[in-house]
Amino acid sequence: MTENTGPLSDIRVLDLTRILAGPTGTQTLGDLGADVIKIERPNEGDDTRKWGPPFLKDKDGKDMRESSYFLAANRNKRSLSIDITKPEGQALIRELLADCDVLVENFKVGGLEKYDLSYDQLKADFPALIYCSITGFGQTGPYAPRPGYDYLVQGMGGIMSLTGEPEGEPMKVGVGISDVVCGMNAMIAVLAALHDRKKTGLGQWIDMSLLDSQVAWLVNEGMNYLLSGKLPRRLGNAHANIVPYQLFPTSDGHVIIAIGNDSQFRRFCDVAGLGGCADDSRFATNPARLENRGELIALIKGVTQQRTMCDWLNGLEAAGVPCAPVNDLQQVFEDPQVINRAMRITMDNPAAQGGAVDLIGSPIKMSRTPVSYRRAPPRLGEHTDEILSSELKLDANKIRKLREMGVI
Repeated sequence: MTENTGPLSDIRVLDLTRILAGPTGTQTLGDLGADVIKIERPNEGDDTRKWGPPFLKDKDGKDMRESSYFLAANRNKRSLSIDITKPEGQALIRELLADCDVLVENFKVGGLEKYDLSYDQLKADFPALIYCSITGFGQTGPYAPRPGYDYLVQGMGGIMSLTGEPEGEPMKVGVGISDVVCGMNAMIAVLAALHDRKKTGLGQWIDMSLLDSQVAWLVNEGMNYLLSGKLPRRLGNAHANIVPYQLFPTSDGHVIIAIGNDSQFRRFCDVAGLGGCADDSRFATNPARLENRGELIALIKGVTQQRTMCDWLNGLEAAGVPCAPVNDLQQVFEDPQVINRAMRITMDNPAAQGGAVDLIGSPIKMSRTPVSYRRAPPRLGEHTDEILSSELKLDANKIRKLREMGVI
């Protein structure tokens, strides 16, 4: 197994999450070196194992029980199948917690109380435990009992009202961004709680909400509303506060031009043959360009569609004007910068076709304690016997009995 070089190599996490928000967060902890024990229902596992096709293929070319969705969020984890609805399963969880630093769960509010595994039921026995709960709407408030899903939260949290063409329908982001951002925020909180525990010796309860994270993610558009009282409108590929900062047509495709200041605008005008615009009072400053957005964008579109995308990219890059193509995913993973930054990785997986699986790499780059890729996303219950024997010191006979009882 690859050496664990991460800064969290002394941390153990009990992961009772499934779907996306929790698993993406705990995967980050695993990449940073934590020993993440993923608890899954026997014979069922994380729901996303079935969210395909596509599925990982075995050596015979048959579908395995790992969808691409599951593979995206579950590397660097050990899978332990336990039925926590059974008292014996609950007892195993408590035994494991004796040597765990963090518990992360995303059951509905109150969902773990009936299994004697809520924070209030555990804190007396495990005062140093950091317990992170991820729900749709948080532990308090009128919506707390509701189940929460990314799509619902994108709608309720306002981002869909800002996304899409001006005359089109509200549009969600193409990936489950509410889930992903909440998972990231949750792990920031976990790391902060670990730091605090070094000073106090005490754990705490972290209450994370998809809706809270989505509202926080409104950033400048949210502040535009709070400051002005005016509801922002959908701008398609344009920017609410900067012009020109959007997609433009070329003779053979599209190019993104992102002007962040007036000097960049002047250089853009030189490349585009619109030198007069940089001195025109309607366009010389960003506030003026915002005021006269429609007129300026029409001028620019009339010019950009006369040249190829490659011509624009080469000319603007040479002039130091921010610009980019719109890549499909094949182009993304073939991009030399993405390759150089190791954002596509290959991990050994003896059960898979070819003995390996390609995954998206971690964006975290650290000079002294880099992330490490030690375990491919696990098969359901792959590490059950290993964990019960090595961590809880159960013998083969005891493990066999638990399996016969349906506990594992």
